[in-house]
Amino acid sequence: MAPSPLLVALVMVSSCFLAVSGQKFNAIYSFGDSMSDTGNLCVNGPPAGLTLTQPPYGETFFGRATCRCSDGRLVVDFLAERFGLPLLKPSKQGGADFKQGANMAIIGATTMGSSFFQSLGVGDKIWNNGPLDTQIQWFQNLLPSVCGSSCKTYLSKSLFVLGELGGNDYNAQLFGGYTPEQAAGQSPTIVDAIGAGAEKLIGLGAMYIVIPGVLPVGCFPIYLTLYQTSNAGDYDQYGCLKRFNALSARHNSLLQSKVSSLQSKYPYAKIMYADFYSHVFDMVKSPATYGFSTNLRACCGAGGGKYNYQNGARCGMSGASACGNPSSSLSWDGIHLTEAAYKKIADGWVNGPYCHPAILS
Repeated sequence: MAPSPLLVALVMVSSCFLAVSGQKFNAIYSFGDSMSDTGNLCVNGPPAGLTLTQPPYGETFFGRATCRCSDGRLVVDFLAERFGLPLLKPSKQGGADFKQGANMAIIGATTMGSSFFQSLGVGDKIWNNGPLDTQIQWFQNLLPSVCGSSCKTYLSKSLFVLGELGGNDYNAQLFGGYTPEQAAGQSPTIVDAIGAGAEKLIGLGAMYIVIPGVLPVGCFPIYLTLYQTSNAGDYDQYGCLKRFNALSARHNSLLQSKVSSLQSKYPYAKIMYADFYSHVFDMVKSPATYGFSTNLRACCGAGGGKYNYQNGARCGMSGASACGNPSSSLSWDGIHLTEAAYKKIADGWVNGPYCHPAILS
């Protein structure tokens, strides 16, 4: 009697676990937005007015701006270093060798396509055509040069990082006049699209997928500045905007349920939920524990005030400067985090407890 498809799959993944003994991956493939873009937006020349191509971006590690939204490395960079792989090249880089990894993430990316935002009346808030489906197509376009006719075997030994995704889907709505509660009404659709993306990757051969949640944006200087209120009841005990964190929590709750269902549906794959929210919120609550002296104030900018953020005086603009020690700050530019924070987050995903299960579990 022929073995069942499930038995064959379980045998195959058991072989994969042995092949990547100690979780030694042959490549990392990343999808997402500005939390993980390593240069796609700038490959063909940065868009006019893009401040992240200016100093002091990149000053901590690279010594120059690299189109990363930080003072240095990102989570995907630290993951690559941890597993002995080169830093991920942007997938749009012509002539590059992507056998050890590629980064499809691009600044401004959303989960949903343009028609979704147009239907909500906020299509003008989306300025970059790089939604998840498009990024997966970019990845598929690379496969012939990466693995030829043996892609399922090759990809089964690679690590996939699917996100962070969702943040810009909510930004478009919030900056388009929606309330956090109204934006939360779209969370099931957004989360379903992330789940569908994971299933596409599994269909291509992925066996190890990290799916991060969204961040506690109510603690970020950009939101704290743009949505500042005089009502103390709008803030939690740590100074974060409760309604915006509730939006993130709603998304993450649904995403955790989605990941759980995928784990049940594909028991032969290792599908991991990375808890971006809890880790960063823990840093906000107890900054000194993580080596930070500043948690709600941007390190880089010229905005001054409580949060050092203004849209017209952002990091990279004339007159803006970085704090003396970025590693002591959680927030880099009011929108993204410092290299020091990203390193801690990567450690929490690799070893736990902020990834379920941990990558090295």
